[in-house]
Amino acid sequence: MCGIIGYVGPRDISSVLLSGLWKLEYRGYDSAGVASIYGDEIHLRKVVGKLHKLAQLLDQDPLKGNVGIGHTRWATHGEVSPENAHPQIDCDGKIAVVHNGIIENYISLRNKLRKAGHILRSSTDTEIIPHLIEEHFLKTHNFLSAIKHTVELLEGSFAIAIISLHQPDKIFAVRKGSPLVVGWGETENILASDIQAIVGITRKVSYLEDDDLAILTANSIEIENLRHGKVERQIFLVDGELWEAEKEGYPFFMLKEIHEQPRIVERNIRKFIQNRTIKLFDDTPPYLHNIHRIIIQACGTSWHAGYVGKYILEEWARIYTDVEIASEFRYRAQVMDEDTMVMAISQSGETADTLAGIREAKLAHLPVLSLVNVPESSIARESTHVLYINAGPEIGVASTKAYTAQLLLLYLFALYLKDLRGFDKPATHHILESLETVPSKMARILDHSTDIVNIATKYMKYNNFMFLGRWINYPSALEGALKLKEISYIHAIGYPAGEMKHGPLALVDENMPVVVINPYTRVYDKMCANIEEVKSRKGKVIGIATEGDTKMASLVDDIFYIPEIDESLTPLLVALPLQLLAYHIAVMRGLDVDKPRNLAKSVTVE
Repeated sequence: MCGIIGYVGPRDISSVLLSGLWKLEYRGYDSAGVASIYGDEIHLRKVVGKLHKLAQLLDQDPLKGNVGIGHTRWATHGEVSPENAHPQIDCDGKIAVVHNGIIENYISLRNKLRKAGHILRSSTDTEIIPHLIEEHFLKTHNFLSAIKHTVELLEGSFAIAIISLHQPDKIFAVRKGSPLVVGWGETENILASDIQAIVGITRKVSYLEDDDLAILTANSIEIENLRHGKVERQIFLVDGELWEAEKEGYPFFMLKEIHEQPRIVERNIRKFIQNRTIKLFDDTPPYLHNIHRIIIQACGTSWHAGYVGKYILEEWARIYTDVEIASEFRYRAQVMDEDTMVMAISQSGETADTLAGIREAKLAHLPVLSLVNVPESSIARESTHVLYINAGPEIGVASTKAYTAQLLLLYLFALYLKDLRGFDKPATHHILESLETVPSKMARILDHSTDIVNIATKYMKYNNFMFLGRWINYPSALEGALKLKEISYIHAIGYPAGEMKHGPLALVDENMPVVVINPYTRVYDKMCANIEEVKSRKGKVIGIATEGDTKMASLVDDIFYIPEIDESLTPLLVALPLQLLAYHIAVMRGLDVDKPRNLAKSVTVE
């Protein structure tokens, strides 16, 4: 959500900033801009819309200089307009700021600035920052002091990068709640919201922590924590191949990432299963021996993965498990005791609500085990222990491969706890044997994706869908509905099929396609009865069923088959046709599936 890039060094400033913004594009945005210092001026270039417009503008009128910042904006305060695009400047045009986050007290600060005579040209919360710095600098003539004073006044979460004619060889950056990474070069240095924008310049990075203020010049990076004074943050060497993502011939990253799933699952199976033994930790965390309750908290697709985790943790490990939407978990009065463990699930490791939930758990002195994809992300650093899902960079906003990687790690963790608690080893071996078949079965599904294309062609013009599932595939129904709505903008709802008669059945008619997820499981017959209810109301049914199921074929209008597998593992296979259905419908409707409107890949503000 929003992207920040800053660079100081000898390279072409337009190229570096634009390249960095391209790599941050997946985060979601609606406008973009860059600024540099050249001569005795700050030069701005800002556009509404996609980055190709900014690229065209920079081709016509490139930036010059050795110090610059850039930004992709996802609007929170103020409409999408050139005036509201970042960078934002002060009255005299001597200070430029880019900002990710939300300033919660900006209205009162804005009113004070206006009374003091400042001219504010935008309706953003960001614009108050350069004006506050300007106000204090005019009084003290100390630019660093002006930044510190301004940060003390701001309430909320933010990441900020600042350039100024008062310190023309420097970039100043402050983190409070929103991620910032600095990259260490030789005669150049860089900062960004994500590693992806840095690895083209350097692979040596440090992660800023809350209340860190970094000062970058071409030859140095100094970091001061505003609470604790000068600090040295650890320098990590990033695996460049891990973070350099290309489409490799696919029309969209989403389709590429769907097709990567068999390989990712196979890689994680090899990593975590050795001689039919699950190896998740070097040493078992002591608290796992004593926990009697798990609270999983996550957002969006990660929450759906956690919901599947609830079923298997309770059934296999016999541990009472709650699944909480992180934005609710952080504000609800929690009843937790010392035998509770909190699990956070986040692809990016920067999800604001999930991170806040972790901090609530830590205040209660509870252990936190997190599933994340991004090494050294904020959630990874602040958790007691971390399990990495090893999905590689996921660029498409709609999560696909991260979802199935999360599911796999949840299955393995549930089996690990089951064995730790002394339950039924032979059953573990059976599940592991079944898990080892998942990559090849995923590949078979992808080989038959033409069947999904045909179904998508038939139903692409419908504007309302319902997804039904029971038991372990109720979360699959929620995930299928989310995928369709977020990339095709079709209204889609997911329901537990047993709830049909309690309201949703009123929606069913010939204009409401219903996707029924019904592979062979213990609730198979109940789902067949639900299909009859839909058909008797003239609803059109798309079935997802197990290969060879002639009964389902006779009940539904259209069908897609998945290979037979242990009933508990069906969500791993069901996910792929649901992803493909959403993908192909969206593409047929002429939409950009990698960058759906109004959405961001990493939600780093509340």
